[in-house]
Amino acid sequence: MRIAVVGAGAVGGVFGARLAAAGHDVTFIARGATLAVLRARGMQLDSVHGDVQLPAVQATDDPSSVGPVDLVLVGVKATQVVAIAPTLAPLLGPATAVIPLQNGVEASVQLAAALGNDHILEGLCRVIAEQAAPGHVRHMAVTPLLEFGPRAGHPPAPAVAAAIPAIAEAVRGAGLQALIPADMAVALWEKFLFIEPIGVVCAATGESFGPVRTVPETRELVDRALDEVIAVGQAVGVTWPADAKRTVWQRYDGLPPDERTSMARDLLARRPSEFEAQTAAVGRLGRSFGVPTPVHDVLAALLRPRVIAAL
Repeated sequence: MRIAVVGAGAVGGVFGARLAAAGHDVTFIARGATLAVLRARGMQLDSVHGDVQLPAVQATDDPSSVGPVDLVLVGVKATQVVAIAPTLAPLLGPATAVIPLQNGVEASVQLAAALGNDHILEGLCRVIAEQAAPGHVRHMAVTPLLEFGPRAGHPPAPAVAAAIPAIAEAVRGAGLQALIPADMAVALWEKFLFIEPIGVVCAATGESFGPVRTVPETRELVDRALDEVIAVGQAVGVTWPADAKRTVWQRYDGLPPDERTSMARDLLARRPSEFEAQTAAVGRLGRSFGVPTPVHDVLAALLRPRVIAAL
């Protein structure tokens, strides 16, 4: 497949490197130091599932130089989606699928606002990875998983819908996991429920998964944050599985004790983060639907100085 990977950071690096190594025609859309390194010496992926060294990759900062592709994976941070979405139009052909990989619940809406509904699928990924340096990504845990499918209420063009099985086959053939859930809205919010509550408490305390889930007070704080996300999701229209919260806690208790979510890592390092698309979004959506979010309001206030410092 011809694939454009927009953003060559942690997520784009993991998925792009694996797909390129599997023989697909992958072009990274990048900029700045990352683009320079990709052009000079390629992409390096250090992974718990085996390292990948690509000494030469295709990379550009100009989507119009690439032309139409079969698949666009949007791997930039959620806060960058609105800005980059209009620039992706040259990548679109009649059957091009565009899949967002962001942590958050608004990326597909933002992409569709700029590019139309025909090409946009709902998507999410699961992986614990970080950009160690430009062109160098470290994959620490979790088998990379892409979940994608039609957006609720906004089916794609027939040619795009017909391409979904081939995309799943390409992803699996690259040693990654692919799932096509029956309800992508539920899948999207289930991921949000998993990453945001523990991520924001890790960021606010400066601690990793292990201490946060072990200390009774912070475990309770995470639990209350989970309740708030569930309530906001219900207000938005999500039908949660009955065991949604219990399932999240089972996953939390199995996470590597010394790791954190990407948002927590970025906030602690005073780097640009997905705070606005995650923690701030809980409060923003809560206010718009009349759902109180006191835990998120306090944690957001505590973290706001770090967000401002990273601007």
